[in-house]
Amino acid sequence: MSQNSQPRTEIDRFFRAAGNVPFAFQRSAWAAYGRGESGLIHSATGTGKTLAVWLGPILDWLKQNRDRSKWDSKHPPGLRVLWITPLKALAGDTIEALQAPLDFLEMPWRLEGRTGDTKQSLKAKQLKVLPTAMVTTPESLSLMLTHEKLHRQLAGLETVIVDEWHELLGTKRGVQTELALARLRSLAPSLTTWGVSATLGNLDEALSSLVGPENVGRARIISGYKRKKIELFSILPPVIERFPWSGHIGTRMIPEVAKEIESAASSLIFANTRSQTEIWYQKLLAHRPDWAGQIALHHGSLDHSVRKWVEDGLRNGTLKSVVCTSSLDLGVDFTAVDLVIQIGSPKGAARLLQRAGRSGHSPGATSRLGFVPTNALELIELAAAQDAIAAGRLESRPLLPAPLDVLIQHLVTVAIGGGFESDSMLSEIRKTRAYESLTDQQWQFALDFIVRGGSTLDAYPEFKRVDVIDGRYVVTQKRVSSLHRMNIGTIVSDASMQVKFMTGGTLGTVEESFVSKLKEGEKFLFAGRLVELVHIKENQAYVKRAKGTPDTVPRWMGGRLPLSSELAWGLRMKLEEAATGTFRGREMKRLRPLLELQSRWSCVPTTNQLLIELIKTRDGYQMFVFPFAGRLAHEGLAAVIAHRLSRIQKISFSFACNDYGLVLTSPIEAPLCEAISKGLLSPDRLDEDIRESLNATEMSRRAFRPIARIAGLIQGGYPGRPKPSKHLQASSNLFFEVFREYDPQNLLLRQCDDEVLQQQLDRQRMWDALMWIERAKTIICRPPKVTPLAFGLLVDRLRDRVSSETLADRVARMQASLEKAAQG
Repeated sequence: MSQNSQPRTEIDRFFRAAGNVPFAFQRSAWAAYGRGESGLIHSATGTGKTLAVWLGPILDWLKQNRDRSKWDSKHPPGLRVLWITPLKALAGDTIEALQAPLDFLEMPWRLEGRTGDTKQSLKAKQLKVLPTAMVTTPESLSLMLTHEKLHRQLAGLETVIVDEWHELLGTKRGVQTELALARLRSLAPSLTTWGVSATLGNLDEALSSLVGPENVGRARIISGYKRKKIELFSILPPVIERFPWSGHIGTRMIPEVAKEIESAASSLIFANTRSQTEIWYQKLLAHRPDWAGQIALHHGSLDHSVRKWVEDGLRNGTLKSVVCTSSLDLGVDFTAVDLVIQIGSPKGAARLLQRAGRSGHSPGATSRLGFVPTNALELIELAAAQDAIAAGRLESRPLLPAPLDVLIQHLVTVAIGGGFESDSMLSEIRKTRAYESLTDQQWQFALDFIVRGGSTLDAYPEFKRVDVIDGRYVVTQKRVSSLHRMNIGTIVSDASMQVKFMTGGTLGTVEESFVSKLKEGEKFLFAGRLVELVHIKENQAYVKRAKGTPDTVPRWMGGRLPLSSELAWGLRMKLEEAATGTFRGREMKRLRPLLELQSRWSCVPTTNQLLIELIKTRDGYQMFVFPFAGRLAHEGLAAVIAHRLSRIQKISFSFACNDYGLVLTSPIEAPLCEAISKGLLSPDRLDEDIRESLNATEMSRRAFRPIARIAGLIQGGYPGRPKPSKHLQASSNLFFEVFREYDPQNLLLRQCDDEVLQQQLDRQRMWDALMWIERAKTIICRPPKVTPLAFGLLVDRLRDRVSSETLADRVARMQASLEKAAQG
């Protein structure tokens, strides 16, 4: 680089060295940054979003420091850029990607990471002098804010870049990030904020949450490279069953999937749950033993060293295929990957699009995704997703409305980091999208809670965390500061145990609730191995290698993805086409025999029809209802419908649900027509009926635990010594009962009830479904046999009563009987 070179010329030189030229959207982002604007960039995966946001600050510095002779690598510039990543596991890869242009341009910047994995010696060094650019996480950023001595350096910050903003949006971690950004803007008023996001249905809301509502006028959305070629195709079995069920997890398709893997240089196989990845990895190895060492497993519960080995193998091309979960949805590009295989429906068009983009990870390359249905009806979801992607109808990420537990934690964070005054802090908080409508009552509740634990806990000194000194809220107790720092963050999961070999070496973690049910000697699949539990000591499960067949596979929470409302509507539209005899695309054409049988025995519902099927089996009277509103909403609707029916006639019901509908089973036939005339499917009194029909108190009691943890009522323990899950739940239950009895208007209890309704029961979609039903025409059919749409629900009803082997045998007999009836 010449002593006084032109910054743009140097950037162009950097691109030419990689055989590229900058895209127009990248140049637009750099120009906007140069004008002091903020922004959100969305572009296809692998098209240069990182350089679009990263080179803006670099160009700006180069313009300010054109004379290279004055650069001093021994004394790098102070903090200028903060890069926030949603996963600490991505920090190392991100640093490597960001370092490349700095090295090429020989810039004197110091780039470092600060996450939970960073060595204490480096953290101590950073508390004295922060680097020029830092890669961190929302939790580590909040921890930085507790150190008042860093505030002077943070005041010199010029920009914050939030990577993968769509992953944080609509979560408590996203709200935590909003609050931290508002704090940084108070310390550095000229701060700009940039975000990188996959395409969303609500980009305007995403921008507002990122930069703050008052800054939207000085921010812009920049659409990136859109001409990414995407090839979506289904990997179909030789025969499509007309009575599908979701019991085989698609593993019968192993030979077909192996052929696709063979044809690709490198591939990712996405499953929706960690349990599925374990099973698919074993099945693939059993089918192709010669692939040992060439295929691997990757999910969030595996040890960091294992995951890093897999990621390195993808980068350098030594791995042919990796079976993974969403743990590889994000992160630095794996340019060697030229095929993605999706096992089962991803339940959303945006997720499908993002996963497809993990292949062909360079501009101009084609992203290829092969879809493996776990039952035939999922082919309709793929067809609907293809239509949605073509039309640009992608899912929105709904925002969280003012979670008080996150606000309370943030206030203690700021009180440790120098303190705050009420009025100025309230003004700062209301500048976030999440809390712009925060009421005075909510604000006073939060202040009262951190000062004395609210009205109920006033008598207990340990809940007096913040003191008010001359109108300033500060933390003066070292015990409070240290406990808060160790428990900061909003990630609250079931307590986990490390899984270790008796001979040494850590495999990863499984949830305590799973391990607690195992007996010594039981065998389970984990980290791609069959292991046997030897014993449990403290917070560690010791295992040894085993032979034979597994007794079980670990189940992790969070594996149930509900069908998105956008994809559910697209699915209805595909059914409406089929109802009129139109079968577009390979998937719908293969489903034609199934849907024609559905039409012959019952009905294929259109977009303005609710289908109800009534069938008597040897198990009782079956009522199948098909709102197509997603599994979570159907669980709530099933309970509400059963409750409303039992008010008319005393009947006991059992029920099962999937994404398409629900089934109620009763010993006598329910008075359906009378109940419909009396408001069975009305949205009126929905909330009251939800609370009366479900054990809402017990659900709230369990949902209160993460709120109590985030708000600081209970502590998760110390590093390496987490408190057992049952102890945390017991402590949380105690607070829950005390508040219920002595402070029933407690706003944390109200938040808890709202979260149960909205997140666990998907109350909004229940409401939307009932509003749609009110306008729709109800079609009641009495088919001669269980229909293709109903068969999966009937199988789900049987799961709890028979073992998996017995269930498979029984399902096979049922399918054979129904096929015989269909051919008769």
